[in-house]
Amino acid sequence: MPSIKSLILQGEGVMLDFKKTITSTEKIAKSLVAFANNKGGKLLIGVADNGSIKGVKSEEEEKYMILTSAHQFCKPAIEPHFEEIYVDDKLVLVVNIPESDTKPHYALDDQKKWWAYIRIDDKSVLASRIIIDVLKQEHKNNGILISYSENEKKLLEYLEQNEKITLKEFSKLLRSSYRKAQKILVNLILTNVIKSHTSQKEEYFTAVR
Repeated sequence: MPSIKSLILQGEGVMLDFKKTITSTEKIAKSLVAFANNKGGKLLIGVADNGSIKGVKSEEEEKYMILTSAHQFCKPAIEPHFEEIYVDDKLVLVVNIPESDTKPHYALDDQKKWWAYIRIDDKSVLASRIIIDVLKQEHKNNGILISYSENEKKLLEYLEQNEKITLKEFSKLLRSSYRKAQKILVNLILTNVIKSHTSQKEEYFTAVR
């Protein structure tokens, strides 16, 4: 593993998150779930958002909150691995979250609702219905065979002319239900023909070049 200092210099990203301290089991569940649904990641506890090392006061307390969150606020439960590392006499707790093979994971919010999250850049973002379908089928994917019907052809021709398409635009293009359009998009994401992008405002799809 690269040294903590070189990790911190990389800044927060898809596989790295800083937390000065754990304040709520619900909030941390969101990060744990986003990493498990993605390619895994590390939480550095005792590090502020700007990368300054504050250290943890009681690693036992932090571990207890993380394990409570991982076991009771994440569904299916997540098993984090801990490392304790001293940097300049301050203790940083490293929480390793492996990529899960039982995706999708959901986090419980303070309204007692379960939500799936994924990691986009340095944020844990709510997963769309399409992404949840992709996560469900990823590990079942024993080589999906795509037969290109008129619908798939329409989509790929559209993407040759235009940079991107949304679910709404695609269902309009097919004159079909959202559900049917969604199913086609999921299959094409799983076979790496198109990819999904989520911004704060919308979700859209582009062709894999």
